[in-house]
Amino acid sequence: MNLRALLRHLYVQVVLGILAGALLGWLQPEFAAQLKPLGDAFIRLIRMVVPLIIFTTVVVGMAAMGDLKRVGRIGLKSFIYFEGVTTLALVIGWVVVKWFQPGAGMNADLTTFDPKDVQPYLATAKPQGTVEFLLNIIPNSAVGAFAHGEILPVLFFSVLFGAAMAGAGEANKPVIHALERISDALMKMVGMILKLAPLAAFGATAYTIGKFGLGSLWAMGRLMACVYLTCACFVILVLGILLRLCGVGLWSFLRYIRDEIIVVLGAASSEPVLPRMMAKLEKLGCARPLVGMVLPAGYSFNLDGTSIYLTMGALFIAQATNTHLTFAQEAGLLALCVVTSKGAAAVVGGAFITLQATLASMTPEMGGIPVAGLVLIVGVDRLLSEARAVTNLIGNGVATIVISHWEGGFDQAQAARTLAEAERANG
Repeated sequence: MNLRALLRHLYVQVVLGILAGALLGWLQPEFAAQLKPLGDAFIRLIRMVVPLIIFTTVVVGMAAMGDLKRVGRIGLKSFIYFEGVTTLALVIGWVVVKWFQPGAGMNADLTTFDPKDVQPYLATAKPQGTVEFLLNIIPNSAVGAFAHGEILPVLFFSVLFGAAMAGAGEANKPVIHALERISDALMKMVGMILKLAPLAAFGATAYTIGKFGLGSLWAMGRLMACVYLTCACFVILVLGILLRLCGVGLWSFLRYIRDEIIVVLGAASSEPVLPRMMAKLEKLGCARPLVGMVLPAGYSFNLDGTSIYLTMGALFIAQATNTHLTFAQEAGLLALCVVTSKGAAAVVGGAFITLQATLASMTPEMGGIPVAGLVLIVGVDRLLSEARAVTNLIGNGVATIVISHWEGGFDQAQAARTLAEAERANG
């Protein structure tokens, strides 16, 4: 493959953008720190079309399925899977941070840190109870669901509308045909927007290095190494086994979605590739209704990387500030994380805000990890978000395949053909 052909690949362009951004952040930190809007604008462009893509995909899929009992069955299976896998991720994060003790010996004195360092990240942080979270799934209006760009209210409205269309029988054909054409146009828009991914990766990486410097990254190296190692082991061992049970090889699947993985690395968010993942999973052999329901729901309920980060981040702060926790208190923290991890935003900084809400929700009886300890990890959160975002992406892709297979809506023969074609195309 010659250099010109290689440069046409999106993942190569994004990697070059990341390297160029890191170099600029190192050489010109003041200028680089002003480039954050490049990454933010890219994510906003994607969020602009995501609600409509979810709506058209779910409605068209449910109208074709026409079985409302199956919709409920898919929802139940998804809930069981999401709860089981994310709880396992939380436990794995707890075991690793207890074993390696990355914060031990830091003896951090929080009085020497400026609390203003974390205020920009916590401006929108609001601890949210279970009842409030469930009520927020129901939008105040149909227009409001799309206007706010939140995935769960859009999915809720789409499922109700799809159920109504499925009950309309043959009369729904003109509407479904129109929605299919709109869906095709939206996917073309996504293709146009993704051409800006290298520029977004450049701006986001330059901002991170320019804002916090390489020194802060080295200082927090043990925590970063633990998070990245844990996420890698979770993907290889847990998700790899689940894929193998469905007849799909992990490495073949990762190569198939490598463009999306690299984009997520550059943007530190899995949201920009949601539309492309829906299209790729459908092409891989997952039934369209299942893709439309499971994948968007996973972006709020199946955040494996975020779950790993929550327990590791909380216990790291406890270790660094010499906050002793009993086994019962740590178990209480895990139980709290099971709740707070649901609905964590899939955008940049969402997990950091969720971690703040988790620490703020801890009662004195639970150990009282100081919320001010967040200043210890704010400088490396952007790089930690890359690991958790990639893990979230892969985890939701695997969840869609597993639930499709469980529901009898996964074509293994088509998956084998698609993966083989992708291997040949990528040389």
